[in-house]
Amino acid sequence: MISIKIGSSERKLDSIDSDWINQQINNRRYQGKQVCVQIIINYENINVALKTKGCPKGQYVRRDVSKKEKEIFDLWNQMGLNNPDFQPNNLIDFLLKLHNYK
Repeated sequence: MISIKIGSSERKLDSIDSDWINQQINNRRYQGKQVCVQIIINYENINVALKTKGCPKGQYVRRDVSKKEKEIFDLWNQMGLNNPDFQPNNLIDFLLKLHNYK
């Protein structure tokens, strides 16, 4: 299961589209708000939570990550999602590529 939360709006991956992502991110930026995107990925052997820089700081539990989890973290970084000015298309591309990690 993959869920995505942008600000206070949360949906499962199978119920979102690029228009929803663009609208959520662009509306928040237009209003001068920080954009907080949180993604929870929970498959049999993958259990990670990802946040953009616009999210409040939280506590993290440190643990060893699997090879696939590391690849997901690397993809997050490659797509520029650690940058506060990331583009909605970077998030859309990231979500599309997640299908390779099931």
